[in-house]
Amino acid sequence: MFRTRKMGVVAAALAVTASLGLAACGGDSGDSGDSKTLRLWHYESPASGLGIAWAEAIKQFKASHPGVEVVFEEKGFEQIRQNAGMILNSNEAPDIMEYNKGNASAGLLSKQGLLTDMTEEVTKRGWDKTVPASIAVTSKYDQDGIMGGDKWFGVSNYGEYVMVYYNKDEFKKLNLEVPTTLAEFETVMQKFKDAGTTPLAVGGAEYPAQQIFYQLALSQATPAFVDDYQLYKNKVNFQGPELTYGATKFADWVSKGYIAKDSAGIKAEDMGVSFIQGKAPILISGSWWNGRFNEEIKYDWGTFLFPGNKLQAGSGGNLWVVPTSSKNKGLAYDFIEITMKPEIQNLIGNSGGVPILADPAAITDAKNKELIENFNTINSADGLSFYPDWPAPGYYDVLVGGMQNLINSSKDPKAVLDEIATPYNDNLASLGK
Repeated sequence: MFRTRKMGVVAAALAVTASLGLAACGGDSGDSGDSKTLRLWHYESPASGLGIAWAEAIKQFKASHPGVEVVFEEKGFEQIRQNAGMILNSNEAPDIMEYNKGNASAGLLSKQGLLTDMTEEVTKRGWDKTVPASIAVTSKYDQDGIMGGDKWFGVSNYGEYVMVYYNKDEFKKLNLEVPTTLAEFETVMQKFKDAGTTPLAVGGAEYPAQQIFYQLALSQATPAFVDDYQLYKNKVNFQGPELTYGATKFADWVSKGYIAKDSAGIKAEDMGVSFIQGKAPILISGSWWNGRFNEEIKYDWGTFLFPGNKLQAGSGGNLWVVPTSSKNKGLAYDFIEITMKPEIQNLIGNSGGVPILADPAAITDAKNKELIENFNTINSADGLSFYPDWPAPGYYDVLVGGMQNLINSSKDPKAVLDEIATPYNDNLASLGK
């Protein structure tokens, strides 16, 4: 991880929030394209914190840009992830879209010349001063598409992290306390298993199985390991103690019945619904579920950080990127700036997201306050460790396959680690590293 200045994301931005204006709004910043239309894509569900905030941002954009039509299309995460390169290389590209961050995603597209270098615009609008350095690392890439570079190819205006959601009602039935160590966490899961319940809701066909594996590896890791794995500082030994522990412990959780064997075919949406319906008492996944759970869950629930870890999977949120082929880059930048406004940032926080420029006093819901406070705890300790699928193009699918093999017990941990090492090392070789 980059050794950046450490700060509570919400609180640190307050001093500079007042300076953030909309000086460029209403204009097209010199673009000569179709100035009457802004085509926008994102993949946040309408009920999520970000979906609510982006809807309000679109409303405010329309009000501040009379005569400009916003053509918004909601896309699926997988739809954009799998087809972004092809779409952005065609005349079907939007003017602005939400896209996943990291070497394998935004980094790859920046290297391919499909994303606009926004550095000059970021500097002109002051975003380089308002976005905390720990968040900006995933917005900036070098010539090889490695994050933490010197050029801005996207802007993130919220944070996210992996945590543990739990059903408080079910914990109370078994007189269970929130665990503070990994050993205590395993004791809790065993209590549920002994009571006839599979404790974890897991999606193996997409995420978050790989995130669980990574959290377990991070329990044994140092910041230097994260630098090596994510930023290629040094070669990674896939049979080393960190990844070996993660794969072995994950397989052990399957054998003990903490993770159901049929979860290899379960998608993230179905996993989330099972937790909403109370079918599983624990779910390990990202903060992006918080707003939806707050809206849809009828029982008493809460969250806690992955027990015992100093390092946690997490980062700045997904990026607003402007395709190179965008016909209205100025309008796209205007929209991004609206998402930075205090009222939009406060709305993110009050709708279950993790804003970077909100006023903490404006966040009223207890669960949302806890969500933001936990993120600030991780960030202030320099504990954001990104996500396991970021290092190499196509690595998300590699890890999905690897975790499915562990869930199905079709390969042992050593074989799975060898399997996921090959494309990682092939990518290093292609970069001459």
